[in-house]
Amino acid sequence: MSSTIPIQHLDPTAPTPQNTPLTHAPLAAGLSRPTVPDISEDNEEEDATVGGDNLHNAVMGLVQGRLAGLVGRSSGYIESLPVEVKLNVEALKGVQVKQIELQNQYKRECLELEKKYADLQKPLYERRHAIVTGSAKPTSEEIAAGEQQSVKDDPEYTPLEKDGKEPSPDGIPEFWLTALRNHIGISELITDRDAAALKHLIDIRISYLPTNDPKPGFKLSFHFTPNEFFENELLEKTYLYQEEVGYSGDFIYERAIGTEIKWKEDKDLTKEFEIKKQRNKNTNRTRLVRKAHPTESFFNFFSPPIPPEEDAAEELDEEDLDELDEKLEMDYQIGEDIKEKIIPRAVDYFTGKALELEDLDDDEDDYDLDDDDDAFEDEDSESEDDLPARRRAPPKGRGGSNASSNANAEECKQQ
Repeated sequence: MSSTIPIQHLDPTAPTPQNTPLTHAPLAAGLSRPTVPDISEDNEEEDATVGGDNLHNAVMGLVQGRLAGLVGRSSGYIESLPVEVKLNVEALKGVQVKQIELQNQYKRECLELEKKYADLQKPLYERRHAIVTGSAKPTSEEIAAGEQQSVKDDPEYTPLEKDGKEPSPDGIPEFWLTALRNHIGISELITDRDAAALKHLIDIRISYLPTNDPKPGFKLSFHFTPNEFFENELLEKTYLYQEEVGYSGDFIYERAIGTEIKWKEDKDLTKEFEIKKQRNKNTNRTRLVRKAHPTESFFNFFSPPIPPEEDAAEELDEEDLDELDEKLEMDYQIGEDIKEKIIPRAVDYFTGKALELEDLDDDEDDYDLDDDDDAFEDEDSESEDDLPARRRAPPKGRGGSNASSNANAEECKQQ
């Protein structure tokens, strides 16, 4: 539903179908043919091909460079239109204004729909929290429904041999730590030191900002048990969108606000401490100095980068802007993945099933379904039963009835 905030705002003139240079610059100007050593008659055909490839690459590079310079430049076509035609163009802009207003209304209603169903899911998230922490015992119906889903996911699944055993009263230890570590991107942020603190994470929740708030957005809440690292039992991260929908039709991420972590003494996981000796030049005495240095940590997530004001952005060079833009994009993507993937599919990330499904999606993207079948050699075909369970196509009916609803949901889904 949202896109990353643009750091630099370019204002090029939009290209047109007639966006061609007014003068035909010679594409081969200044281009010299590649020089090659004398060749023997035996290698003449092969080396001629190599030389032709080099010439082709050189010409293509020059053409692409010149075309890149034309992007955003006006060819003069729009300016040359008579006033009568320009009036029609202005009328189209007026029509588009109304269309954009409807699109903005649609996106806001999608956000309200997300809020509605988030509220409907709250009792289920409460139930999940109770089972994870051991404060409530799973029912036999819940266990049976879970086993039925396991059979759907893997027809070779073998139901658990209960033999009168009851669910553990301790719930599921390290549930959220394991789920986060099974997300490819987030796992790279979690250090071994972080893991010791994240063992105390007992829930992650999402809530949407009230409709009457000046800016739309959502909040991620991380609940912890008392631990040796920080005083907070609740850490929050709020993502704010701009009020107006962006040009692409999506909400634009504006900034994020994180909870200030109240670290206990010598337990700040976002810093490394170094002890150095300093010698006084006058007295020749030495003393120990303790210095803190920033370090990689998952908990830096709660100290998000701050987008610069327009005036400040103009003072930054392009490299610094690109680096900041990358940090903002990564911060927002982590929040979106926690919101859209980790929270609703927590048990799938805990078991690793989500990773298998993501692998399948990646594998499907590697194939071009429009390729000619003749490009593949015939081999002994494998039946679907011979394929590993995680590579099988889903059984008929799985997702079939939800196809249209998923398509509609995708319209409202935040990007």
